[in-house]
Amino acid sequence: MEQFDYIAIGSGPAGQRAAIQAAKLGMNVAVIERHTAIGGTCLHAGTIPSKTLREAVLYLSGWRQRGFYGRSYRVKQRITAEDLMQRLDITIRHEIEVLQHKFARNGVTSLVGTAQFLDPHTLRVEHPDGSIKDYHGKFILIASGTKPAHPPGTPINGTNILDSDHIMRLTTLPRSMVVVGAGVIGVEYASIFSALDIEVTLIDGRREMLEFLDREIVDEFIHHLRDRDVNIRLGDKVVSIEDLGSQVRLHLASGKQVRAEMALFAAGREGVTHELKIENAGITPDERGRIKVDEHYRTSVPHIYAAGDVIGFPSLASTSMEQGRHAACHAFGVPTSARCDLFPFGIYSVPEMSVIGKSEEEVVKAAIRHEIGVARFRETSRGQILGLREGLLKLIFGIDDRKLLGVHIVGEGATELIHIGQAVLSFGGTLDYFVDTVFNYPTLAEAYKVAALDAYNRFPS
Repeated sequence: MEQFDYIAIGSGPAGQRAAIQAAKLGMNVAVIERHTAIGGTCLHAGTIPSKTLREAVLYLSGWRQRGFYGRSYRVKQRITAEDLMQRLDITIRHEIEVLQHKFARNGVTSLVGTAQFLDPHTLRVEHPDGSIKDYHGKFILIASGTKPAHPPGTPINGTNILDSDHIMRLTTLPRSMVVVGAGVIGVEYASIFSALDIEVTLIDGRREMLEFLDREIVDEFIHHLRDRDVNIRLGDKVVSIEDLGSQVRLHLASGKQVRAEMALFAAGREGVTHELKIENAGITPDERGRIKVDEHYRTSVPHIYAAGDVIGFPSLASTSMEQGRHAACHAFGVPTSARCDLFPFGIYSVPEMSVIGKSEEEVVKAAIRHEIGVARFRETSRGQILGLREGLLKLIFGIDDRKLLGVHIVGEGATELIHIGQAVLSFGGTLDYFVDTVFNYPTLAEAYKVAALDAYNRFPS
């Protein structure tokens, strides 16, 4: 039996970062990946493909130039699924090469196969050639990720009734689409396909979309979706679906029916843990296959850690990387900074949304005296140069200490712009920083100063 100091199950962001960190500490490390190519769901079906798809759509559709040339403007008049997949293939192949180089440079052993626990220290791996080998790990990290959850009775077929993983294998683009689920994944794909001028209907049984975000940001986003003729049906559940061949028909709880050429179900995700037989290691997942961990990402078995999407919220590639690194450091007694609960949340919709800190609703609930400042991107010179008609940056400050409490952005480059606010928030910065600081001109970052001055004018004298 081959012995390793550290074994990571899964080569996504958490597994990658943990394995490389352990290797840098001089440990003998292995990563087990069930797919033939490393990278996990993040690289092959999630974060990287969906964001690459988004960029391909925005470029080919001429989306960023429509503010000048009108809604009918396109870089390519007839966009096909092949056009989108070509860019996707180039990006993924490059990312795989980068990861393989990182593993080789750091001496990480990459094992391809399906792993199962035999006991708390032993993993049995069935390799693609049919061979079965056992591996012993002093420490083990479960970073097996998630897979789409399928609502009971939903006839997912991968052709016209899809889950989010199937999107990356599209062969044709529909003229109409229904997206079921207005969470992050559903909202991203609904807005991306809408940018292709595909007729989109977005359905969710909940009364509100993206409840964890500031309401003003969500309302602004919904306004832009409706302006593009996206049909939004909140508070109405899908009770059944029929495959009519050239179309699908969804029956809603309200009695209404919706027809489209394609239906995408984005009904959340569940942990890939059942296949691992983690019960043999003494670990019990919850009903969604997720694993409970402590502040150091240890499971109920002290030498077994878990990180990434498999432990649940926030299920971001960025946080998963840090979770994996922290877990590896803790396993080998290397001090790390405290677990960070202040992180930016990015939604790669069209337009983007990104937030950090408290929402206005949270501030009101906590009875914190506060003031807000708002800047619209079209008010900035850079926004005019780019032809932006949408985009809003909102800052929340405490009145008593003038400290920044939250940053909320919807619009072009939101996921990049948020990091300015993250830095100021992390170091306890105040309103005065934005008022007194010089920003490059013309830039979208200047919106921070505009919003701060807006708040400053509202502050009690």
